[in-house]
Amino acid sequence: MIDVLRASWALLLGMLLLMVGNGLQGTLIGVRGDIEGFSTLEISIVMSAYFAGFLGGSRMAPVLIRRVGHIRVFAALGSMVSAALILFPVLTDPISWTVLRVLIGFCFSAVYVTAESWLNNSTTNENRGKTLSVYMVVQLAGIVSAQGLLVVGDPGGYTLFIILSVFVSISFAPILLSVTPTPAFETTRRMGLREILNVSPLGCVGVFVLGGIYSAMFGMSAVYATEVGFSLGQISIFVASFYVGGLLFQYPIGWISDRMDRRRLILITSALGAVASILAVFSGELFVPVIIAAFIVGGMANPLYALLIAYTNDFLEHDQMAAAGGGLLFINGVGAIFGPLIVGALMGAAGPSGYFLYLVALLAGLAAYAAYRMTVRPAPSSDDTVSYAPVLPSASPVAVEIAQEAFIEAAMEDEADKQDSAS
Repeated sequence: MIDVLRASWALLLGMLLLMVGNGLQGTLIGVRGDIEGFSTLEISIVMSAYFAGFLGGSRMAPVLIRRVGHIRVFAALGSMVSAALILFPVLTDPISWTVLRVLIGFCFSAVYVTAESWLNNSTTNENRGKTLSVYMVVQLAGIVSAQGLLVVGDPGGYTLFIILSVFVSISFAPILLSVTPTPAFETTRRMGLREILNVSPLGCVGVFVLGGIYSAMFGMSAVYATEVGFSLGQISIFVASFYVGGLLFQYPIGWISDRMDRRRLILITSALGAVASILAVFSGELFVPVIIAAFIVGGMANPLYALLIAYTNDFLEHDQMAAAGGGLLFINGVGAIFGPLIVGALMGAAGPSGYFLYLVALLAGLAAYAAYRMTVRPAPSSDDTVSYAPVLPSASPVAVEIAQEAFIEAAMEDEADKQDSAS
C-alpha cells in the first residue's frame, strides 16, 4: 500500500480534489433547482443530462486523446468544467442547466479516462489490485467529504459554485505537474452486446438496473431530501450515507463473493437494499430511519457493480474479459440515463416517497431475476471463478479495464498455484 501511495500520490490527490468538486455539484444543483422553482420533472431531466454526457464522453475520449494527446485533453476539458460550474447561478433556467450538465458529464468522463490512463501506466502486475483499491477509496472519500461543503455557503448564492470551480481547477495542478511521459493510449475491442448477453444474462440485466440505481443515488438523492424538508446539514448527511455504506461494505462483500455462489450474494444484497428502501418509504420524514436506509442501500448497491462484473467474468476466457468490461460499462451507462427521469416521474406522481419506491422496484426486481437465473443453470465451479476486484458504477472505461486486468492476473495466479499443487 505504501508503494502505491509513493508512486501515485499526486494523481490520487488530484483525483480526490476532482471528486470533491464532482461529488458536491450534483447535491448542490438538486438543492438550487428547488430554490429556483424547478419542477421535479425539470430537475430530473437536468440530472439525467449528466449521465448522457458521461456516456458520450466515455465513447469519445479515446478519439480526442489520440488526436491531440492526454495533456491537452485533460487541461482543455478540465477548464470547461470549471467554467460551466460558475455559469449555473448565472443561467438559471432548466434548458441552460441541461446543456451545462451534458457538457460537465462529457468533460468529467474524458478527464477520468485521461487521469486513469496515467494511473494505469504507473501500476505493475504486482500492485494493480492494490492501486485499484486505493483509487476506489479516494473516489468515495472525495464524494463523502464534498457533502460537508454544502453547509459552508448559501446554495441560493454564488459562493458554493465558486468553491466547486476552485476545487476542480486546483485538482489539475498535482496531476499535470507530476505525470511521467504520456502513456500510449489503447482501448480493448469491445464484445458485442448480444454476445455478452448470451454469456451472462444476469450480468447484463444487473448492470443495466444498477445504472438506474446509481444515477438515482448520485443525481436525485438531494432532490428527495429537499422535497422531504431536510435542512442543509441533514441533506449532506443523507447523500453521504449512500457512499459511506458503499465504502464500508465493498470489501466484506467482495471477500464473501469469492467464497459462495455469486448469484446468491447478488440476491441477498439486492433484497437487503429493497427492504431498507421499504423502511424509508414507511419512515416518511423521520431523519434517522431514512439515514439508516440510505446507508444500507448504498452499502448493498455500490459493491454490486464489481460483483456483477466478477460473475460475468466467471463465464469468460481471460482474453474476453477486458472486451466484455467495455460492453457492460455501456449497458450501465444507458441504464443511468433513464434513472433520474423515471424517479422524477414517480416523485411527481407519488411525492418524495416515489424516490425510495423506485429503489424498491429495481432492487427487488434484480433480486427476483437473480433467483430465477439460479433455476436456469448451475453455478460455475469454484475452480472456474475469478477473484473480486473493486470498481464503482461511476468508473470510466480505463478504470474498468484496470479492474479486468486485475481479474485476469488473479485468475492466472490461481491457475499457476493449482498447477504447482498438482505437480
